Amino acid sequence: MNLAKFPRRGYLNGPTPLEAAPNFSKALGGKVNIYIKRDDLLPGAAGGNKTRKLDFSIAEALEQGADTIITCGAVQSNHCRLTLSWAVKEGLDCHLVLEERVKGSYNPHASGNNFLFHLMGVKSVRVVPGGSNMMEEMEKTAAELRAGGKKPYIVPGGASNPVGATGYVNCAEEVLRQLFDMHLKIDAMVVPSGSAGTHAGTVVGMVGNNAGIPVLGMNVSRTKPVQEELVYKLACATAERVGAPAIPRNAVECFDAYVGPGYSLPTDAMVEAVTLLARTEAILLDPVYSGKAAAGLVDLVRKGHFPEGSNVLFLHTGGSPALYAYLDSFKDK
Repeated sequence: MNLAKFPRRGYLNGPTPLEAAPNFSKALGGKVNIYIKRDDLLPGAAGGNKTRKLDFSIAEALEQGADTIITCGAVQSNHCRLTLSWAVKEGLDCHLVLEERVKGSYNPHASGNNFLFHLMGVKSVRVVPGGSNMMEEMEKTAAELRAGGKKPYIVPGGASNPVGATGYVNCAEEVLRQLFDMHLKIDAMVVPSGSAGTHAGTVVGMVGNNAGIPVLGMNVSRTKPVQEELVYKLACATAERVGAPAIPRNAVECFDAYVGPGYSLPTDAMVEAVTLLARTEAILLDPVYSGKAAAGLVDLVRKGHFPEGSNVLFLHTGGSPALYAYLDSFKDK
């Protein structure tokens, strides 16, 4: 794979840290050694994994002559925050279409990412009901903008297409180089699995480099069969784009026991995982993605899913600004 042939903007300032979490590991019994890939420290307003994807997505937008970016997400979308932030840096207009996946959850005066959208000068925010066809909704916005003389480029939700997922093929290669330099053998990698680009790209990178490291996806919304099919389909398309070998179906594994009542709805396990990592390592997770993924990691460790002495790498995808919209979930804990 030669990722250098694809246009990108250079948003990364070198590798993100890959660090041990000894206090967190000890709090979980000390039988498994947990390491954390700190993609929460990526550049962009408050950081997060989408910067890796947007490095490629916005490069394609500019190559096509776009002057406006349109994207979508949930009402507290980390992806929308980061897409807007890089649009601001590039001098591009940015319009957001937000899906109210939980009825009544949108509050135009909310804190967290919703506040940051307006602070950074989003050009428009349009809220649509949960279950809407988001590509169709973004196309409506694009048509209106074209009629006004603009040249919009649509970034799909989560930047989860083969262009955006290429950023996580690159991340997998980055991880393997760090492990080599650290003389560290990793037995499994745990990642959040939502719009699928991060999970799919990581799988392609690991398979493409014959790493032998299983990638376990912790679902944040869908059931296991639905999510695995989504990730696998995107992984295959991404592999074709970057020139990786065919992706085996068993390379995609998801866990759906930690979603709780639904996307973005808090669970006690998420609150515990977020609190535990904050109090042992002073690392802040988010309540929607990394928090539920960490809840899955915690549960698998406690259940003995990983053999004693295993080294497990957790991908921290960022998103801590969303915590401030979930204060009530933590007040009594």
